[in-house]
Amino acid sequence: MFRPRDAVASLAFLGAAGTVTGSRYLVETDGRRILIDCGLFQGKSELRQKNWGPPGVDPKSLDAIILTHAHIDHTGYLPRLVKQGFGGPVFASAPTKALLDIMLPDAGRLQEEEARFVNQAGYSRHNPALALFTEEDARRTLPMVRRAPFGEAIEAAPGFSFTFHRVGHILGAAFILIETKNPSGGKTRIVFSGDVGRKSIPILKDPEPIAGADYVLLESTYGDRLHGAEDPKEALARVCERIVQRKAILLIPAFAVGRTQEVLYHLRALQREGRLSPKLPIYVDSPMAISTVDLYCDFTPEHDFEMEELRNLEGCPIEGPSVQFTRSSDDSKRLNQIRGPAVILSASGMLNGGRILHHLIHRLPDPGTVLLFVGYQAEGTLGRSILEGAKEVQVLGQTVRVAAEIEEISALSAHADAKELLEWLSEIPEKPREVFLVHGEDKARTVFQQSIKDKLGFAVSLPRQDERRELE
Repeated sequence: MFRPRDAVASLAFLGAAGTVTGSRYLVETDGRRILIDCGLFQGKSELRQKNWGPPGVDPKSLDAIILTHAHIDHTGYLPRLVKQGFGGPVFASAPTKALLDIMLPDAGRLQEEEARFVNQAGYSRHNPALALFTEEDARRTLPMVRRAPFGEAIEAAPGFSFTFHRVGHILGAAFILIETKNPSGGKTRIVFSGDVGRKSIPILKDPEPIAGADYVLLESTYGDRLHGAEDPKEALARVCERIVQRKAILLIPAFAVGRTQEVLYHLRALQREGRLSPKLPIYVDSPMAISTVDLYCDFTPEHDFEMEELRNLEGCPIEGPSVQFTRSSDDSKRLNQIRGPAVILSASGMLNGGRILHHLIHRLPDPGTVLLFVGYQAEGTLGRSILEGAKEVQVLGQTVRVAAEIEEISALSAHADAKELLEWLSEIPEKPREVFLVHGEDKARTVFQQSIKDKLGFAVSLPRQDERRELE
């Protein structure tokens, strides 16, 4: 547990240091403490267990929390921290606040449902299994979240100001510029990248450049690889053509916020171009994703030109006559009986929960099914196991044979790849004192560290979990 230290500017890495989940960073100076992001650890069991341990900082000692974006690995620990005594403000962009109003209660509800399910099935190691937080815990947290505009400096606490800048990735996502008064009387500028999106992606504006920083915390999810050169719409067309010929099911596990909406955009584009039948059923089977579709359509200031132009012509371009929303669990179960061709988009994107698991039980043993991954699969997740060639997997306590065809379209990722991250970092006008690589597995961080040193000449560190660094 990190105790406050007066008159020392410091940075502590409480999560996402050597992993891609659990983002939490503590900035401290002159006795003031700000937490950047408050995420859940996800993936393998030993990581998830960290969610049940101490948070690494006394929640009551925090002056404020600032969120880069709404994904659960950046926000999902909030209800638990509030339960443990945090009572200060939580700052987020307006779209992020709107997403959290949907996502946090949904996450709490899923925690409760999963606990009930494993208790009934009897395969939990804990008796009884408990929810990390409940839907009610989440709803008590939401009034603490305050909207902050993009591009405007806001005082989070005396001596601390922050500014949100758009960074692509998902609706409302920001990188954060923190400015703190340091003990010598000057200012220290720290940039927290959050998750950096890709340029020229439909729906959202491109990431904005960093105007200047003394220190940069940079995500490195894809620090050791490049996305495929194939256009994502063309890749999706190729896979869809196959399931239409087979009269089969295309099952797409997609993050409810971001990936689902972009995949819908491309599918609808293929229908508008006549390359896919306008009658091809496209099922969105995630209550959170369904609600998020409405938000993506409503937040017009976040749209890029292409999305805006299409909206002016025909209404929201990620909705359409063949797009069907399965809101109830009964509707979801009925999808297990349908025959192809059809597309089913369901969460979660890494197969670590949600309705997608029931579809896997029914569809994975069918060699006609195509299971298409469109986002990062973290180490220790079911998605990673299947992607790496597992022939049998455990799903909700059942052994399931993997006979379906497995595909991946990495170009649909919401994260910038190594080349794109390097280009974004290179736009800083002056060399920062140090770059800290976070939100990446160690192999990716190590490769990317060398790339930055070789091509930009920046000082680069790989912080460890619970490491604390004093800042000059």
